[in-house]
Amino acid sequence: MRPLIVTNIVSADGYYDGPGKDVMAMPFDDTFDDYNALRLRAASTVLLGRTSYDGFRSYWPPVASQPEVREVEREISRRMTAVDKVVVSDRPAPAPSSPWGDSRFVPRAEAPAVVAALKEQEGGDILTFGSRTLWTSLLRAGLVDEVHLLVGSAFLGGGTPIWDGGQRTPLRLLDVRRLGESQLVLLRYDARPTA
Repeated sequence: MRPLIVTNIVSADGYYDGPGKDVMAMPFDDTFDDYNALRLRAASTVLLGRTSYDGFRSYWPPVASQPEVREVEREISRRMTAVDKVVVSDRPAPAPSSPWGDSRFVPRAEAPAVVAALKEQEGGDILTFGSRTLWTSLLRAGLVDEVHLLVGSAFLGGGTPIWDGGQRTPLRLLDVRRLGESQLVLLRYDARPTA
């Protein structure tokens, strides 16, 4: 059974993005890309919500050929382009000829059944970046195995809270560590429902 692993950056005051949905307000550093590349190496499917998909699709494809960026960023670009992508969205899919046009689109109502079926297949991890609305609904449905929160050293003072699940959801702490000499701390949680 393949695990569904959610990886998100979060501010020290618990926000998923900054005021006005400004993702670039987040406390990123190079270690963020290093960690995401590590997670991608173990994945054979990336599961995304539509907003994250559109943002990543507009950013990552050309990065593979940009010599001025770090090699790990080019690696992420290549891996994100090559990996099987499943997108949960009720909006129409982009043209097949567009970047990542080979992505599989699933209506929101079908997402729990599709994700459960993906988890039963052989292969590497199922990885979700961003996609807060999607992963919180899948967590409530008992389909998320691990949540990896990369906590950055900044208070944003506003934005979208990382969790709006509307109910208390217990997690079990698996790991806490500073990523290298960076300003990011990894909180790794087991999110599987307890019996």
